[in-house]
Amino acid sequence: MNFTKMQGLGNDFIIIEDMAAELNFTAADAVRLCNRRTGIGADGVMLVRPADSADAYMHLFNSDGSIAEMCGNGIRCFAKYVYDASIAKKPTLAIDTPAGIKLAELTIDGDTVAAVRIDMGEPLLGKADVPMLGEGSCSLEKIAVENREFLCSALNTGVPHLVVFEEDLSEEDICHYGPLLEKHPLFPAKINVNFAQVQPDGSIFVRTWERGCGRTLACGTGSCACVAAAAMAGYTKRTATVRLALGELLIEWAENGHIFMTGPAEVSFRGTI
Repeated sequence: MNFTKMQGLGNDFIIIEDMAAELNFTAADAVRLCNRRTGIGADGVMLVRPADSADAYMHLFNSDGSIAEMCGNGIRCFAKYVYDASIAKKPTLAIDTPAGIKLAELTIDGDTVAAVRIDMGEPLLGKADVPMLGEGSCSLEKIAVENREFLCSALNTGVPHLVVFEEDLSEEDICHYGPLLEKHPLFPAKINVNFAQVQPDGSIFVRTWERGCGRTLACGTGSCACVAAAAMAGYTKRTATVRLALGELLIEWAENGHIFMTGPAEVSFRGTI
């Protein structure tokens, strides 16, 4: 089986083309291939499959074998793959996902995809849409785990996200409190956890604990959630740069309510397994 290993700001994926929709790929296969010691190693596996009303369908497994509805860094990699493999050789692609069809605008330099801008759609702000127990929306609410309280906002940007506004957390804290918040009883479907620090220049430094993956170097949907939550709280403008471990994403929350995410996608290597 041929594969392409790709990454967006360190969030890495194994991409397998299945345009004939014949591959019997299972959750156990995803776990095996994502293992960083005995497999290829990745945060997830994406299958490129045909779509009725789009250029391709993105079927994404997390590294623990669970299905992800959407992934911001992943869909940029997916769009570049679709273009590079000539599945759809055009500057704007329609990509179907469990979270609906997303449009990808490609910046082409020669015949190389230099950057990808994704229309992520409108964020869902109600607790029922996250999902989260309770009524109304969650904006700057305090959530307690063990002996700490965190100031949080919760929203859905294709997948559920908790944005934690906290200035003083170590990497050890991220890996300790991240899984506790991910599995907090308030979130029946679990939740992605983003620890956000607003910088003096209006940018946001984000570290993420991803549902189904653990600690990752970047999260596109989480970056979108952080900008939306920060803008609603009055901490930033509706357009902001999100600073991640290996680079930056530009997030724009447009007046029509849609969030746009622009960032890189790169091929790491190709192989056969």
